[in-house]
Amino acid sequence: MPELPEVETTRRGIAPHLEGQRVSRVIVRDRRLRWPIPEDLDVRLSGQRIVLVERRAKYLLINAEVGTLISHLGMSGNLRLVEAGLPAAKHEHVDIELESGLALRYTDPRRFGAMLWSLDPLNHELLARLGPEPLTELFDGERLFQLSRKRSMAVKPFIMDNAVVVGVGNIYATEALFAAGIDPRREAGSISRGRYLALAIEIKRILAAAIERGGTTLRDFIGGDGQPGYFQQELFVYGRGGEHCKVCGTVLREIRLGQRASVYCPRCQS
Repeated sequence: MPELPEVETTRRGIAPHLEGQRVSRVIVRDRRLRWPIPEDLDVRLSGQRIVLVERRAKYLLINAEVGTLISHLGMSGNLRLVEAGLPAAKHEHVDIELESGLALRYTDPRRFGAMLWSLDPLNHELLARLGPEPLTELFDGERLFQLSRKRSMAVKPFIMDNAVVVGVGNIYATEALFAAGIDPRREAGSISRGRYLALAIEIKRILAAAIERGGTTLRDFIGGDGQPGYFQQELFVYGRGGEHCKVCGTVLREIRLGQRASVYCPRCQS
């Protein structure tokens, strides 16, 4: 599933080509995504100028003069720019054609993404209860420490909770916990303030580095500019169960936490 750096990479790739452009028409070939695409999306968006392309958590917000298109890439979706009128292949469900002659094309083989319309996107039911963005001053180790008190759940699913902080998905939670030296199985409430301060710093550092390198290439992900991410080359533990730790040489262990695979180093993380 595309995580925050992949979604931010997509935003950066498509924004310069969308902002300031007027939509000429919207072509919907298949409305059957996680939630049905609104039947009147073409009527609502066509003729409008795109003002700004933003991101909230893993949602892309394509803000028009009146209203906002909320897009989520789901498990396997991607947005890329193509020439308007380019014949569509299988799973290419939506084209947003622009007066520039380009089209923003949404592809989603599993159809688990979303394209919804809202006049008040930040108060939409999908976004209203989200926690702070991890790369802002609203998120820090003190927040993690305070919210974790008396929490018995493991620290990894705790930091992946979107009510705690958005966008810390499986890949980057795994990497940040390794960098901070914290065993992902530890009870969230048992971790000290000092260790949470260090963990927040690592979450910020790793996410920022992944964004700068274009995210992580995992099977289906392609950025908005058509280029894959390159952060995968720098992963220390994610997806490396059974291999040797790059720091100490110990064999990395793979377990299940919250129904997700989790890899950690039994020597470096405690």
